[in-house]
Amino acid sequence: MSDKIDRERRQFFAGAAMTFAAAQLSLTATAAAETAKPAKSAGAIKPGANTSFASLKQIDAGLLNVGYAEAGPADGPPVILLHGWPYDIYAFVDVAPMLAAAGRRVIVPYLRGYGSTRFLSNATMRNGQPAAIATDIVALMDALKIEKATLAGFDWGARTANIVAALWPERVKAMVSVSGYLIGSQQAGKMPLPPKAELQWWYQFYFATERGREGYDKYRRDFSKLIWQLASPQWHFDDATFERSAKAFDNPDHVAIVIHNYRWRLGLAEGEAKYDAYEAQLAQAPVITVPTITMEGDANGAPHPEPSAYAKKFSGHYSHRTIKGGIGHNLPQEAPKAFADAILDVAAAS
Repeated sequence: MSDKIDRERRQFFAGAAMTFAAAQLSLTATAAAETAKPAKSAGAIKPGANTSFASLKQIDAGLLNVGYAEAGPADGPPVILLHGWPYDIYAFVDVAPMLAAAGRRVIVPYLRGYGSTRFLSNATMRNGQPAAIATDIVALMDALKIEKATLAGFDWGARTANIVAALWPERVKAMVSVSGYLIGSQQAGKMPLPPKAELQWWYQFYFATERGREGYDKYRRDFSKLIWQLASPQWHFDDATFERSAKAFDNPDHVAIVIHNYRWRLGLAEGEAKYDAYEAQLAQAPVITVPTITMEGDANGAPHPEPSAYAKKFSGHYSHRTIKGGIGHNLPQEAPKAFADAILDVAAAS
């Protein structure tokens, strides 16, 4: 790709993201992004230096038998790291040891439909709606006897952390959220966006079709690698790095969960009635009260709102950090030290 085409592509995505933010959130509040100096700093680890977790465990929690990695002292302040789509726990393979070295108990679960996480019953609906995923995390905390934790994530993981913080603030000590405030609703998802913004959601419309479901099932590795490349255009990950995460997509429920998630967002698939009360609360776009640091990479190629659009959705101790250097959508894996520092800082401020 020539420099000119690459430059035009980045300009296009930047413009589309700004349009998306205005239309999707319809927020008029503005706030200057804060770039506070970290009060503490995680030990430096070169991104990609770690290739595995020392401990992989399983535990029954709610509807699931959850697979998760654990690091750090068992009596340390708990931190739960939440991945997105199409990623997995290895997005935090460099972050976890930094936090463990700082004395944190680090829990990194596979979300429903990923890795070794399984439904306990074949009769359970393979539901990908955001409220269902959030309740999984609360159930996991209960199973691990964690009363309160710092939550941190990106993509689906950031949305999940947002929802837990909004609905159960007493369970969240503090939060780090990549791309800010991501709570949405089916009603908001039905609203049309300008064409350039819609273009960024091409996969959402693809998944709305049966061809899309079959295509994702057949080409899930090719599809996921393409998303990685589009979402992080300056991240030069190698095949081994991708393959470590791609194994998580072999989960037997993965396709069903992903397809349902995106169809539910567009109002094309029903959720479950037991989550209706939660969804009604979330549809009001509740303000999050727990201490929060939001983050964004300066080269995020995925749809994301501008920080000024969501700053006033956080009423507690709050700051925003934009991480420079060609950092894309998978910020924890591309800039692990910056992500770990943010977790330590926001926990210290709570």
